[in-house]
Amino acid sequence: MPGRPAIPVPVPVPVRRPTAAAALLALGLTLTACGTSEAPPAADSRASKAAGCISDFDPAKDYFPVKSTVEHAKNFSLRYEKSYQVLTVKEPFPKGRPESYVLVKCGAPKPKLTGDLAAAQQITVPVKSLYSASTTHLPLLTETGTLDVLTGVASGAFVSSAEVRDRVKSGKVAEYAKDNTLNAEKVIGAKPDVLMTQGTDDPQYPKLRQAGIAVVANAEWLEPSPLGRAEWVKAMAALTGAEERAGEVFDTVESDYAKVAAKAATTVSAGKPVKVLPGTMYQGTWSMASGGSYVGKLLKDAGGTYPWAGEKGTGNLQLNFEAVYAKGGDAPVWLVGEQWKSTADAVKADRRYGKLTSVTAGEVWTNTKTQQPGGGNDFYERGVLRPDLVLSDLFALLHPDQAKGHTFTFYTKVPKA
Repeated sequence: MPGRPAIPVPVPVPVRRPTAAAALLALGLTLTACGTSEAPPAADSRASKAAGCISDFDPAKDYFPVKSTVEHAKNFSLRYEKSYQVLTVKEPFPKGRPESYVLVKCGAPKPKLTGDLAAAQQITVPVKSLYSASTTHLPLLTETGTLDVLTGVASGAFVSSAEVRDRVKSGKVAEYAKDNTLNAEKVIGAKPDVLMTQGTDDPQYPKLRQAGIAVVANAEWLEPSPLGRAEWVKAMAALTGAEERAGEVFDTVESDYAKVAAKAATTVSAGKPVKVLPGTMYQGTWSMASGGSYVGKLLKDAGGTYPWAGEKGTGNLQLNFEAVYAKGGDAPVWLVGEQWKSTADAVKADRRYGKLTSVTAGEVWTNTKTQQPGGGNDFYERGVLRPDLVLSDLFALLHPDQAKGHTFTFYTKVPKA
């Protein structure tokens, strides 16, 4: 399924992409998961080491020399024991109860757990095959050099990554929900180690678990901050064993995001934040992000503001056009996610849009610069891991005099009719 819509929302920072083997070599491991929780036979010791498995289990040894620290994300946590770690997703889907997953290092015996963890799924890591329900997961693999574990996506049509599209085309990566309906039989037949969800529930998940397939929730879209969403790269790394590389990737994103936010704060201190209008209507309703959401955080950090910035919630407000126009109709900049070829298309979609100041001024910006013919949009894919790039685009379009020569990654201006 496609990545979840976000704000139609810094200079691009290159991210080194080592091979999976190189990423894990720093941990003294190479990539492959072992399919048993027992220590492998002595005859298989060489293969076990090559697979990153423990060959001679020592209960006193710490098998996680590199540990991830979660600082921004609010919806997941990681706890390390010597031979396993506990990944807990606090809200696996809206209003869902917390779920914990016990990630056992390959070659270590399964721990005997009690209490809340007694019934938790136990997963051998690093995993060797993963099915992904959302395109937002893909950069978490490509940017940490662990794409080889990807064996299934919901639908290749929504994928932006050329690397992943090639794998789908070659048959290395299967499609299991091309019609937006999960084909449980197909997934069970493929026997992936893990199916990672897109942060919503599905009636087929219990069937997958009963068949021995671990279902792990990824609910980054419920995070209240852009950096919190990006930090889910560490949750993925807990499954793939790429903790060190994930930390490097996130540290770069965090640093570059802070630089752009600091420049925006300096710019605003010398003037006023730019008023902006985010989103469009769908079936007569304008879904407006609350100020406490990651959308509100992005706009604020870019040196912008909007009439609903004071709303503390992290969800969306359902408004009609009249309410939006009364408070935000005079905003000089409008951010949308539509593939309009000109502002005439906006007016054609709804004639009332023609009343907006941003339309008459020709300052309508869309996040569809990277839109693919099949519907995939890298803004909803790579943009989740790279809020630094999103923020840079926003800062440049809100404060063009402070970002001359900026090359836009996701946004492009809709030509004035």
